[in-house]
Amino acid sequence: MTPEALIRDHTIYSCVMGSRAFGLATDGSDTDRRGVFLAPTALYWRFDKPPTHVEGPADEQFSWELERFCELALRANPNILECLHSPLIEHIDGTGRELLALRKAFLSRQAHETFVRYAWGQRRKLDADVRQHGAPRWKHAMHLLRLLASCRDLLRTGRLVIEVGEDRERLLAVKRGEVAWAEVESWMTRLADEADRAVGGSPLPEQPDRRRVEDFLVRTRRASAKG
Repeated sequence: MTPEALIRDHTIYSCVMGSRAFGLATDGSDTDRRGVFLAPTALYWRFDKPPTHVEGPADEQFSWELERFCELALRANPNILECLHSPLIEHIDGTGRELLALRKAFLSRQAHETFVRYAWGQRRKLDADVRQHGAPRWKHAMHLLRLLASCRDLLRTGRLVIEVGEDRERLLAVKRGEVAWAEVESWMTRLADEADRAVGGSPLPEQPDRRRVEDFLVRTRRASAKG
């Protein structure tokens, strides 16, 4: 079975991500599509296993096989968790609805480490840009601020909301380079500090509900084998 056929015939969930999902789209924004496909169980009985992910077939499209998607979500991968919470769902079937019903099972205080670690990796790249070119990549700075804010709010509330809401105009001003880098740095530091303070009293559990997710995956694989 070709990767294109896996996406065409076995996608259980697909959504729009990026600026459009975050509420930061402008006239020139791309449409980033992300999805999850369920490879038929019988394909795993062969020496050549199905892919864990597929890029395409459309531009700006990327999909994960269900098991790989769940593995990454249990590790609190920021991109994967945000995909589960996109407000712009384009396709979903019964298995996809079961997956979305598990969203809380994937959330834990591990998000503090993964989100902030990813953010500071990006921050180092921005600092390098400033040293080399006198200015950061402002679009990347905007998205880093958005990520830190969503992490802080997730730890405070136990809910992951990826739309930026009332911060939209201020974030877009950062993207346009209208906010001084020193002010952006201060904003990043404040958000990271607030996330650090929120983790101790967070309503999130220490660990995700791995057993619940695994039960869903096994049940889904068995149903696919029978089909």
